[in-house]
Amino acid sequence: MKRTILISGGNRGIGKSIAIKALKDGHRISLGVRNPSHLYGSILDPEVSGVERILLNKYEANDELSATNWIKNSINRFGNFDTLVNCAGIFNNVGLNFNNEERKDIDKLIQVNLMGPWLLTRLAWSELAKHGQGRIIVLVSMSGKRSKSNLAGYTVSKFALMGLCETMRNEGWSSGIRVTAICPSWVNTDMAANINMVSKQSMTQPEDIGSVCSKLLELPNSCIPFELKLNCNLEI
Repeated sequence: MKRTILISGGNRGIGKSIAIKALKDGHRISLGVRNPSHLYGSILDPEVSGVERILLNKYEANDELSATNWIKNSINRFGNFDTLVNCAGIFNNVGLNFNNEERKDIDKLIQVNLMGPWLLTRLAWSELAKHGQGRIIVLVSMSGKRSKSNLAGYTVSKFALMGLCETMRNEGWSSGIRVTAICPSWVNTDMAANINMVSKQSMTQPEDIGSVCSKLLELPNSCIPFELKLNCNLEI
């Protein structure tokens, strides 16, 4: 079954790889990205792959109006959609004993990593529920399953996002909406550029997650995993 998929945060890294794989699989793609111009001339440019298959829309995860406009534009272009992939997120290393200046960094983590997916899912919900086989995929992180190092702010935002995913699953079940929370460890993206404990070659690659999402979209309602932990190193 070919789908119409909304993907947030598809400028680069994981979101971009998911979008490219989905496009190659024959799905229609609506990308909500901060800088649509960064994709001009690529396979994700409507001028390259066709306006009937791709929509590029400016989207800021901390701006509800941009989310509203993206949803409307997607329906105007494609008529409907049945899948939402929440990839947009940010990272910082605010610890438990943060200083006064870092309080705003914690607020931004919560606003983008939690409230961004929450607001976008809320706006997309009625359209997903119409389909009977709606899909929501959320890039959570292993930081939503366990706490390591001193990344208090990031970890809290991801634990909260995991709780949101569980509620999405519960509330969408009777309408045929199925939710998968993908929880990778280190992924070879800009976010992991300064990580040395795992080589870039040994990290999960963005294309790997694109392949995982591709397989998820082939599965029936009766066989959708809720949670996928992806390890590139030993987690204890």
